[in-house]
Amino acid sequence: MSRTDEVIARAKQVLLLNYKQQPVVLVRGEGAYVWDAEGRRYLDLIAGIATCALGHCHPGVIAAAKQQLDTLWHVSNVFYSEPQIALAERLTKASGLPGARAFFCNSGAEANEALIKLARRCQRERGQKDRFEIITFEGGFHGRTLATVTATAQPKYQQGFEPLPQGFVYAPYGDLDAVKRLLGPQTAAILVEPIQGEGGVRPAPKGFLAGLQQLCAQHGLLLLLDEVQTGIGRTGKPFAFQHEGITPDAFSLAKSLGNGLPIGAMVCSDEVGKALPSGTHGSTFGGNPVTATAACATWDLATAPETMKENEAKGEHLRDLAEALKARRPERVKDVRGRGLLFGIEVDTGAADVLARCRVNGLLANLAGEKTVRFAPAYVTTREQLGEGLAIFERSL
Repeated sequence: MSRTDEVIARAKQVLLLNYKQQPVVLVRGEGAYVWDAEGRRYLDLIAGIATCALGHCHPGVIAAAKQQLDTLWHVSNVFYSEPQIALAERLTKASGLPGARAFFCNSGAEANEALIKLARRCQRERGQKDRFEIITFEGGFHGRTLATVTATAQPKYQQGFEPLPQGFVYAPYGDLDAVKRLLGPQTAAILVEPIQGEGGVRPAPKGFLAGLQQLCAQHGLLLLLDEVQTGIGRTGKPFAFQHEGITPDAFSLAKSLGNGLPIGAMVCSDEVGKALPSGTHGSTFGGNPVTATAACATWDLATAPETMKENEAKGEHLRDLAEALKARRPERVKDVRGRGLLFGIEVDTGAADVLARCRVNGLLANLAGEKTVRFAPAYVTTREQLGEGLAIFERSL
């Protein structure tokens, strides 16, 4: 029995079988590459699903985290710790939100839970106790908790968990008129991804986010942005909403923030943040000194102007490669979508089979919907490596 077979057999005996894992045991990573238990190397163009922004084992992040490990691991939020404050200073300054404040947790789902609680409590503090409903969008994805899976307007994630919590209604993504028809005296907020990730890597149509902001201003609603996949420079800006020149009331972050260490964040304006005073929300591990230190190092490297400029340029290079492939194989490649280093290639059928062949051929990616293969490479990935990846993808078709 190979080491891979042995490890997978052990896993099937003790792990909850809630994931459909690829039959690979990864044991080591460096930059844009990972190695499996048999010593085989793969080009990793999914990077932990848009999580390892700086690639695997980045020396700058390792050095920062190791130093903090030698100093202080954990204190809880009963006390102050400087790494958490330093990270909050970075995020709030870059956000552009008036009097911005940050809350830290452990994941994107928790960050979105914080947005949901903030919206409801904020409306109640304004004297609008009947406003509890949040408009979200078909094809979106906001997490796996009961509230965030309900906010996720995809029935396949909700089946079997009924009755779902009340307070969420769904509109087609990009359809402002549909949003207007859903508005009512019970509406509290609108929650939206600037680019839908799990929904097939679909960027918001031009003007859509600005239109949502205008509706929120007109009707006294909160505009909430889910930046879990798009934040921390992936699209060429610190936050993807900044491409549209808008300012939400609050937004969520996770994935790339800790370069793989578990950390999430909610950033909000001071005005709406007052709705969550002491005792209304919390997290034992949120903003842990080690993860916060790693996140500070990640932020400084990932949002450096030259890095974000390169992310945008590499994204255009990836688009050019994918469009050229579409022109060569129009019967198989049906659409190319994305921004910066978050990209999807939609195929006519059999995306899961294409993904499996990619793995056999030495490329790691993942699915976003039934027909779209998603790429979210690390920022350190070179143009040559992107070309290598698209060549493997084409062979795998």
